[in-house]
Amino acid sequence: MPGTKRYWTLRYIIINATYFAVYSGIHAYASVFLLEKGFSNTLIGITLALANILSVIFQPLIAGLIDKQGKLTNRNVSMASTALLLIGSVLLLIIRNGIAVIFIIFALIYMIQMVYQPIITAMYFEYEAAGCHIYYGLARGLGSAGFAVTSVFTGMAIGRFGVSILMILDIIFLAIALIVLYFFKKPEVKAAEVHGTEVAHNNLFSFIKTYPGFMLFVLGAVCFFFAHNAINDYMIQIITPLGGTEASMGTAVFIAALLELPTMALIDKIMKKISVKNLLLISGTAFLVKTLLMLIAPNMVLVYISQAMQMLAYAVFIPVSAYFVNQTMARLDQVKGQAYINVSITLGGVFSSLVCGRLLDIKGPHFMLTVSLAVTAIGLVIAFVALKVLRDKRSGCGNIAEKGS
Repeated sequence: MPGTKRYWTLRYIIINATYFAVYSGIHAYASVFLLEKGFSNTLIGITLALANILSVIFQPLIAGLIDKQGKLTNRNVSMASTALLLIGSVLLLIIRNGIAVIFIIFALIYMIQMVYQPIITAMYFEYEAAGCHIYYGLARGLGSAGFAVTSVFTGMAIGRFGVSILMILDIIFLAIALIVLYFFKKPEVKAAEVHGTEVAHNNLFSFIKTYPGFMLFVLGAVCFFFAHNAINDYMIQIITPLGGTEASMGTAVFIAALLELPTMALIDKIMKKISVKNLLLISGTAFLVKTLLMLIAPNMVLVYISQAMQMLAYAVFIPVSAYFVNQTMARLDQVKGQAYINVSITLGGVFSSLVCGRLLDIKGPHFMLTVSLAVTAIGLVIAFVALKVLRDKRSGCGNIAEKGS
């Protein structure tokens, strides 16, 4: 018998909270850590771009292997990823100098964590199907809360103990995650029957042909996360001219992450009132407004207001896009579907890292945010067209445009 709903949810909450606590150290404070190690803005951009490019390649590949439903399960991949992140964090703590070595290790752990993210989401749907009832929105929201608390604490801790505290915290959280994942075993259930007509579309071109509207939406989402990643990865460079510090950066990140919790916790109820299509468009519009506010911010007050838009942007996109995939993909394509959603986030990071690091060095943060605003606007138009295609033509995942979850 599976455990109670609270029991499964509690463990899934810990998995999410520890994941995003580590995400804070590796992603939100990437620039802070690498600048301290002697990296230029351009080299930081190259490092993050390489990591994101690698994750774009590996996410669908790993997802395809998991979709085959062999021994490479969501849980096993999650445990292996966590162990590798733990090893990488220990190495970064030990290695004090050597830009080339730090470049390689940091790029690899950044990549591994991106590959791991959609697998956590896919694991929820897998366990739910096995009778392990989990409050996904609450768990995912508390994951963001873990990110928020860690971010504000880390901002203050760096000022007192230096950047090494980042890796120390990561090691602690990763050790906890590995223990919980080890005991997070779903009950044995009879494998679902796979009908003869059900085919896994592991080839990219086959996947695009099968789900054209979905993949067009993924392209629009890439544009949303161009600006999202630019703000997250280069927050310290954006706020320094406004009088911001590492501590105020921690506060800004805390505001954004904390406000994700109520939206995500209530997302099931929200989807009963507002269609998934409209929620995704609301999310895209919020990404646009967030970038605009960051662009025109004269001080940290408006930066904090911009960060508050996270509750309608990222906080809506992440859980709704997960259901978007689950409801519209064939069972043998669902892990890949989650992976391609995460690929949109990753590709946004790739282009952001390649372009924005250079723009910062040449033109400064204001011009970088102007470019980000334009890219987000283009993404919103693409998303609108894609979701209209899904609704009108019922192509691929057309039924997702219907109201409700």
